Amino acid sequence: MKKVYSARDIDDLHRGGGMGSIPAGAILTPSARDRMKELGVAKHNGNPTRGGTSDDGIDASVRASSPKADLERLFNSPAVHALKEQICEIGRRLWQRAYVDGNGGNLSIRLTEDVVLCTPTLVSKGFMKPEDLCLVDLDGNQLAGVKKRTSEILMHLQIMKAQPKARAVSHAHPPYATGFAVAGVQPPTCMIPEIEVFIGRVPIAPYETPGTIEMGRKVAELVNEHNTVLMENHGVVSWSNTIEDAYFKMEIVEAYCRTVIVTTQLGVQPKQFSPKHLKDLLDIKQTLGVPDPRIGLKECELCDNDGWRPGVTCAVPAKGGDSAKPEGDSEAESVVQAVTAEIMNRLKG
Repeated sequence: MKKVYSARDIDDLHRGGGMGSIPAGAILTPSARDRMKELGVAKHNGNPTRGGTSDDGIDASVRASSPKADLERLFNSPAVHALKEQICEIGRRLWQRAYVDGNGGNLSIRLTEDVVLCTPTLVSKGFMKPEDLCLVDLDGNQLAGVKKRTSEILMHLQIMKAQPKARAVSHAHPPYATGFAVAGVQPPTCMIPEIEVFIGRVPIAPYETPGTIEMGRKVAELVNEHNTVLMENHGVVSWSNTIEDAYFKMEIVEAYCRTVIVTTQLGVQPKQFSPKHLKDLLDIKQTLGVPDPRIGLKECELCDNDGWRPGVTCAVPAKGGDSAKPEGDSEAESVVQAVTAEIMNRLKG
C-alpha cells in the first residue's frame, strides 16, 4: 500500500534533511503539495528536490553525502556564485550601517536538503569575497571552502531545522536592538505599522554561549512563531526565504528600536494605535503568510505593553529600609525642564 504524506510529514522530513526518502509513487495530500511548493521543493520523477534547476539553477540533487566532486561542482556553480555575491553585498550593508564590527555577524543560505552556504569566521563582513564563503551540512561539518566556517553556524542550522521556511538566516549586532537585548526589554508594540506587518512582537531568547548548540536551541524554540529574535546580551537574528529579506527584517527591527528610544527622550508618553488598528494590520499580515501568534486574539488582548518601561529610576535606600528620594541638582533640573519645554513648543509649532 502506498504511503500517504501530509503537510506535517513534509515538515518533519524537511527539518531532518530527509526529503529524498519519499518513494516514487507516494501519495501527497493537497496540503503536502502546497507545503512542498512553499518550501521550494519540486517532485521530479518521484524524487523530491529543493528548488530545481529550472528555478534557480542549483543542482538540488546534491546532498552532504554526495561525492566531493559533486559538492565542489555545486559550490563553484554559477548559481551558487551569484548567491555568494549576494551574501557579500548583504555583509557590506551590515558593516556600512554599523550593525556589525570586527569580524562579528554571520549569514547563511540553505541550498539543498542538507547543504548550506555560510560566511567564514574571522573575516569582516564589510570586506568578504565570494571565495571566502563555506559549505556545510546540517550538523555544521564543513564540506567545501578554503576558510573555516563561522562558529555560529550551529545557531543558523538549528533555526533551519526547526523552521522549514527558513532558507536564509542573518545574524548581527545592530546597536539599538541589541541595547534592548542587553537590557532584557522586549520592544513595545502598536507604535509603527511596518514592524507589526513584517515582524510583529520580537521575543528575547535567553543567553547562551555564542557558537554553542545550546544557543541555537534557545533561539530555535521561538522561530515557529517569530521571524526575528533578540538574543539576550548578544544581538539579533532573523530568518526568511531569501537572504535579502532576512536582512530587511534586521533593518526594520533596528530602525524601530531606534525610533522607540528617540521617542522616550522627548519627554512625552509615546502614542500607540488602537487594538482595532493592530487587528487590521494582522489581517494584512495573515494574507501575506507571515506567522504571528497574535493572529486570532481578541482586540482586548492586543497592544499590551504593561511589561514595558521606557526607563528606570533608582533610589538609594534610606536608613531603616525606607526609600529616600535621591538628591538632585536643582539647577540642572531647571535646565532640563527648560530644554524639554522648548522642544515641545517647537514640535507644537
